Amino acid sequence: MTRAGIASLLKGKAARRAAALALLMWTAAVAAALTYPELTGRIVDQANIISPVVRDSIETKLADLEAKSGIQLVVATVRSLEGQEIEPYANGLVRTWKLGQKEKNNGVLLLVAPNEHRVRIEVGYGLEGTLTDALSKVIISNAIAPRFKARDFSDGIRRGVDDIITVLTTDASEWQARPALRIDKEPGFDPKLVLVLVFLLIFIFMFLWLPPVHRLLEAGLPQRHRRSRSYDSDSDSSSSSSSSWSSSDSSSSSDSSDSFSGGGGSSGGGGASGSW
Repeated sequence: MTRAGIASLLKGKAARRAAALALLMWTAAVAAALTYPELTGRIVDQANIISPVVRDSIETKLADLEAKSGIQLVVATVRSLEGQEIEPYANGLVRTWKLGQKEKNNGVLLLVAPNEHRVRIEVGYGLEGTLTDALSKVIISNAIAPRFKARDFSDGIRRGVDDIITVLTTDASEWQARPALRIDKEPGFDPKLVLVLVFLLIFIFMFLWLPPVHRLLEAGLPQRHRRSRSYDSDSDSSSSSSSSWSSSDSSSSSDSSDSFSGGGGSSGGGGASGSW
């Protein structure tokens, strides 16, 4: 390498260090001017937008995530960003709370500011290669923002937490193949459903308004077979009902918030922001 090349490399490193130092000083100045909420648990719902049932369910998932991986994922909602952009606010909050292990910097913050219609996923240094800026943006755009637009903050936060945990705990080859993580459309009309409804209407018309067809079909179907099909239908209905009840949320409340605290981690500004 020539002297000019070495000099250029040194200048580049110096510039990056200067930029990082400037960011650190700016974040420290912003943090000193703000009043952050106290870290009282894995969920700090200052804006009071998360339902008790969803809160209990999420707290259990967050505690399990930390117990199995050491990753500290915290959800926070604030009444106001105090005139700041959400990016420096979230970064300062992670540094103030010291989320993640000190030696790994594996903390993640999901921050929601409903009054400003802003949301951010702030990622610690050690997880930036896994929960990338691009993936964080996808989670916000597909799982969180559509539900926030519908004023369903609890479900948006729940879905966001689920997708963050999915990315953090599964191999890239697994979650990249999951379309639900990348394409989560808002509810709408399904052309296939319309087609099914059309065939259903035709079927009803045939049986109600074409008595000869009805009698012909009845004559060709033995009574015993018809009775058997009726019993099978009742059995399927009962099984479906049972499955619906068994899939209901049975998560219990977590008591881990009483002793929860940050582990000394930090963040360098990785993550993504969004609005609705």
